Amino acid sequence: MTPNHPNIIDLLGQCKSGNQRAQMEVYNRYYKAMYNTSLRIVKDRFKAEDIMQESFLNAFTKLDSLKEPAMFGPWLKRIVVNNSIYEYHKHQKNNDVPLEYVLYKVEDNQGVTEDYEWTNAKAAQIMECMKSLKENYQIGLTLFLIEGYDYEEICEIMNISYANCRTMISRAKDSLRQKLKPVMGY
Repeated sequence: MTPNHPNIIDLLGQCKSGNQRAQMEVYNRYYKAMYNTSLRIVKDRFKAEDIMQESFLNAFTKLDSLKEPAMFGPWLKRIVVNNSIYEYHKHQKNNDVPLEYVLYKVEDNQGVTEDYEWTNAKAAQIMECMKSLKENYQIGLTLFLIEGYDYEEICEIMNISYANCRTMISRAKDSLRQKLKPVMGY
């Protein structure tokens, strides 16, 4: 890597010694992906931002426990997912309704092609149908289809057996397909 763009292993070494510029560089490289990961689980922009910030703090304070610095990205993502699922469950117990579910946003889409709008609308319909699934189905599908975790990782995250995980994901997909039939016109 060039001196202007050091590799992650060098940056993490600097972070361990308390270099705030290195920490900021690591943050800038990962924050968008980690924010999006959290947002897909908690479905609240402000909570996702808080979770992401807290996850970075956790990661920086526990860097010594990371055995393979090259695996920082997946390690950080696991922290974000775990914190997001914890927050999601906490939120579900309170039964709060986020403002985003009540208000509809109006956006200016000038210059966007119709194909993009159609694809975006279909994706929004799918995501809306996912919200109507049971909680464990929502989380399982998000981890499997959107975040790209495999069954073993989902088992560990959700603290369920491998057989339960495969069955749950299969049933969640079937349930989503059934809910999408009337919406998508299949």
